[in-house]
Amino acid sequence: MIQKPVTIASRRSPLAVAQAEAVRAMLGKAAELREAAWEESFPIKTFVTIGDRNMAGSLAEVGGKGLFVKEIEMALLTREADIAVHSMKDMPAEMPKGLVQACVPEREDPRDAFVSLTGANIEELPEGARVGTSSIRRASQLLARRPDLKVVPFRGNVATRLSKLERGEALGTFLAEAGLKRLGRNEVKRCPIETDVMLPALGQGALCIQTREDDETSRELCRGFNDDAAEIATTAERAFVGRLDGSCRTPMAGLAELDGDRLRFRAEILHPDGHLRCDTERDASLGGKDHDERLLTAFALGAEAAEDILGRAEPDLLHAIGQ
Repeated sequence: MIQKPVTIASRRSPLAVAQAEAVRAMLGKAAELREAAWEESFPIKTFVTIGDRNMAGSLAEVGGKGLFVKEIEMALLTREADIAVHSMKDMPAEMPKGLVQACVPEREDPRDAFVSLTGANIEELPEGARVGTSSIRRASQLLARRPDLKVVPFRGNVATRLSKLERGEALGTFLAEAGLKRLGRNEVKRCPIETDVMLPALGQGALCIQTREDDETSRELCRGFNDDAAEIATTAERAFVGRLDGSCRTPMAGLAELDGDRLRFRAEILHPDGHLRCDTERDASLGGKDHDERLLTAFALGAEAAEDILGRAEPDLLHAIGQ
C-alpha cells in the first residue's frame, strides 16, 4: 500500500519519459497496485537538463555526461522527487552524497545500431561519406574501421537525429538499439552492430534507478524489480569507468556479460582519431558466492581490466585520454 504519491524524476526527452513510464509500471507491480492507480501513485516530473539545453557541439565540448543528471539528482536532494530514472551510460562514476543506486532493472539490448535511410551498413558507405555522431566513442570506433569517412556533429533526441538524416546532413548515424526498442521505433531502418565488432558504451541498455539514501520506502519498492545479472554486469562496467575517470571526453567502450556463474568483461580505450586502441578481456567465477560477494567480484574485475589497460596502452594513447 502506497501512503502518499512517490514522484519519479526524469529528463523531458521522449526516450527518457518512455523509460520513466516503464519504471512506473515496474513500481506499480512491485507495490501490487491496480494499473489504474499507477499514474496517481507514481507521478512523473520531467526536467530539462543542461545537456538538453546546450545542443551545440559534442558532449565532450559542452561538459560531459554529468550534464544529463545534475538537475534530476537535485530534485531528489530537494525532495521534489523520490525516485530518479537515468540511463546508466549517462551516470558519472561518483554519486552525490545522500543519493544511492536503488536498483538496476533488466537490461535492454546493449548494442549500437547504424542507421541510414537505405538500411546500408558501415562497409557499404562510399568513400568520404558523412556520418553524424556527437559521441567521441562512436566517432573513434568508426574512424578505426573507416578512416576515410567524415564525422559530423549530430546532437539531439532520436527524432531529431532521424530528421537530420532525412535532410541529407549525413548518410548515416548511430543510435542505441535499446532506445529504438523502448520507443517502439521498429520501422527505423538500421543494422544492429554485434558487440564483437563494436563494443557499446559502458552501461548502454541499462537503467539506473536512484533514490535518497534515507528513503527506505522508495528503496524497498525498487528492490522488488532489481535484476541481479544487470546489477552485476553494470557494477563491473562502472568500476572500469571510475578507475579511468571516464567521461564523454574519454573514448572508451565495454560490456560485461553474465553466463551462468561466469562473468565476462571486454573493454577498450581509443585515441579520438581512431588510430590507436588498447583492449582487454577478463572473466571471473561467481559460483558459490552470495549477492554481495558477487558484486565485489564484479567491481574487482572492472577495476582490474582498467589497470590492465593502463599498464599496456601506448603513452600517446594514455595522453590523448588524459591519463
